[in-house]
Amino acid sequence: MTGTEFEQIALILVLAAVGGGLAKLLRQPVLVAYIIVGILAGPAVLGLVSDGESIEVFAKIGIAILLFLVGLKLDIHSIRMTGAVALLAGLGQVVLTAGLSFLIAVALGLGVVPSIYVAVALTFSSTIIVIKLFSDKRELDQLHGRIAVGILIVQDLLVIISMIVVASLGQVGQVSATETVVRTVVGGALFLGGVALVARFIIPRVLEWLAKSQELTLLFGVAWAIALAAVSYSLGLSLEIGAFVAGVALASTPYRESLGARLVSLRDIMILFFFIELGVSLTLESALAQLGPAIVLSVFVLLAKPIIVMAIMGLLGYRKKVSFRVGVALAQISEFSLILIALGYSLGQVDESILGLVTLVGIITITISTYLIAYTQPLFDRLSPVLSIFERKHPDSRAEEQRLEHPYDAIIVGAGRLGGEVAHGLAARGANLLVVDYDPQALRNIAGPNVTTLYGDVSEPDFAASLPFHETDSVICAVPSPSTNLVLLQTLRRYDFDGSICLTAMDARTADMLSEYGDVRIIRPYSVAAQSVVSQIDIAIKSDKRVDPPGEPV
Repeated sequence: MTGTEFEQIALILVLAAVGGGLAKLLRQPVLVAYIIVGILAGPAVLGLVSDGESIEVFAKIGIAILLFLVGLKLDIHSIRMTGAVALLAGLGQVVLTAGLSFLIAVALGLGVVPSIYVAVALTFSSTIIVIKLFSDKRELDQLHGRIAVGILIVQDLLVIISMIVVASLGQVGQVSATETVVRTVVGGALFLGGVALVARFIIPRVLEWLAKSQELTLLFGVAWAIALAAVSYSLGLSLEIGAFVAGVALASTPYRESLGARLVSLRDIMILFFFIELGVSLTLESALAQLGPAIVLSVFVLLAKPIIVMAIMGLLGYRKKVSFRVGVALAQISEFSLILIALGYSLGQVDESILGLVTLVGIITITISTYLIAYTQPLFDRLSPVLSIFERKHPDSRAEEQRLEHPYDAIIVGAGRLGGEVAHGLAARGANLLVVDYDPQALRNIAGPNVTTLYGDVSEPDFAASLPFHETDSVICAVPSPSTNLVLLQTLRRYDFDGSICLTAMDARTADMLSEYGDVRIIRPYSVAAQSVVSQIDIAIKSDKRVDPPGEPV
């Protein structure tokens, strides 16, 4: 990396920080700021960034980590939990949106191949944005949140298939069609078979050995993702496929939640360079030339996607309020749409105008849909009479019965001596527990019929925020660390947890600090132990002057 490239990266990070701050003021996701910063920093506007190898490498790493996290979070249980609605609404929306988008693109004068790319790009919605906004609104555990996440998982699977097809088409012309098919099938089979064997017999042992070191576990996750992306790329399968497969290979391990939480911040930084590279590829003239078609397609995405989803969910018996919330949440295109178009552009299958067109649609739809999601309730109140056409005369009451139960009587943080005793005591009384710790051996020791274990460090705010607090009424922290208790308490307060909270303090100062945050119960292990000793020991007090000890919080 030359001094000039280093200066470019410094400028990129400074611009991204400024853009991210402005996005926060405007209540926009940083993804929009990244896209705009990429265009502004490119040669089309400010010319601060030139097309360099370092930017390209960082962009590829960002995409690899993004796809790795998609594979890592692949949870078929989320689709099963919402029943057929996620699958039917997801597939139905993709097919209808793609078909209508293709007809509109052709009507706008685009060729057949560009129209196909545009149609596919417009079908997908942004997993990152929807989950972030729903999480901020504490709606992920509600019925419409779970259905939306299920549909997004279906879309993520379809976008991976689309990338495989695009990567395969990119080889046509370089070699014969027969050779392309053979290379793809044979190479893919060998690659997947090898990864499956390693994931089955080697990865669990390696991760178990590394698990006590959070740093090494994180390093292994990144190395595994980038290494498989590189192997996949060398086999002609594209790095995106390799990174996704790397995530899927670890999705069944108990370390996926911890890995995913710690990689989110790295993903958000590294994916910035993809958008910078995207901006370098665009010129202002070509982007503005597509403003008219971009507005037409954006209006289609903002209106047609919700209507299609509401129509399908209405036929399945869902009420208009749930259908409307799901439909509005999906009214934007995805970061994967931009990656797919960029892939087609790098392979020479679409030109700069199509790249600019889809980028503009992304900026417009993401910006507007963010406000639509934020103000869904006022919108529904105004549109409710019209929305009745998307609801059966007699909605299926069973569709509305998918209430999220509380499968855990308590979530216990810490599987050490104190946490272990608490867990064993509650489990003996028949309680269903989720126990969280970053020591695999401690988790194995505490596992039992009524105890589910989860690997992770609650002192990491991102991991703490990923815990299923909506699935319990009680949270107990049995870790003596003040910082862990404080992070957990702040996370619970941020998400308006209204259940019972029990924290641990080893001294009076920590107990007073935690008590300032609201109505929580404080455990003082030393104080409890001392009182137990005093109550059980019978000694003769020679002095008649007995002084009661000062009371201490328990």
